[in-house]
Amino acid sequence: MRKLGFSTIMLWVGLLFLYLPMLILVIYSFNASKLVTVWGGWSGKWYAELLKDEQIIDAVFTSLAIAFYSSCMAVILGTMAAFVMTRFRHSWAKMTLSNMITAPLVMPEVITGLSLLLLFVHMADLIGWPTERGMTTVWIAHSTFCAAYVAVVVSSRLREVDRSVEEAALDLGATPLQSFFLVTVPMITPALISGWLLAFSLSLDDLVIASFTSGPGSTTLPMVVFSSVRLGVSPKINALATLIILAVSLVALIAWYVAHRSQKRSMARINEE
Repeated sequence: MRKLGFSTIMLWVGLLFLYLPMLILVIYSFNASKLVTVWGGWSGKWYAELLKDEQIIDAVFTSLAIAFYSSCMAVILGTMAAFVMTRFRHSWAKMTLSNMITAPLVMPEVITGLSLLLLFVHMADLIGWPTERGMTTVWIAHSTFCAAYVAVVVSSRLREVDRSVEEAALDLGATPLQSFFLVTVPMITPALISGWLLAFSLSLDDLVIASFTSGPGSTTLPMVVFSSVRLGVSPKINALATLIILAVSLVALIAWYVAHRSQKRSMARINEE
């Protein structure tokens, strides 16, 4: 019988540490009891109750909308910042921009949220906008800190791009803008997708910044979950978390399948050649 090595044991311990709480949560989402910590038999009634909860449903759609628009804006801003960080010559201006872009990565979210709140309040006093905090202010706030993460992801990919291909496009008559969209963007597309997904996850998961910058009618899902947990965990939260885990698992499975098929096609082409 093959003995288990230390690395194998640590691997299984790590997997259990990560996924055992999720498994318990999924099991207790089918708990018939109103008390989360007391098992009362199997039942799927909390999923039906979840679908009837208009507050949670509205919060889900609000969070998805904010996350989608924030990730799109973050990709645009982050890509422009990454291009400046990697393609401009070294100077004090470039170093200052790089430090300012990466600052939100280490800045506590409480400080970021408070500073954005003060910004919106002073803007309302000076120019009369925004008249009230809502989805727009949350979108701006999420785009601000998500752009920093996108910039880091895209800049790491831009440093690996062969610039001779871009120079060849310029020599053949393409403008810098055409070279960027027709040559550079296709080469950094995986980084753009990764940055978009990262920004989407960060926006969907954010609680602190959204709490500072949101207003009536713009309550996100983390805010609803946090407020309900403070009053006592409802079994509906377990059902909601189970559905989120299922959705994330399906997306990860589809992404793995697409990447696996792409790799198989690449290997088949190499073998044919």
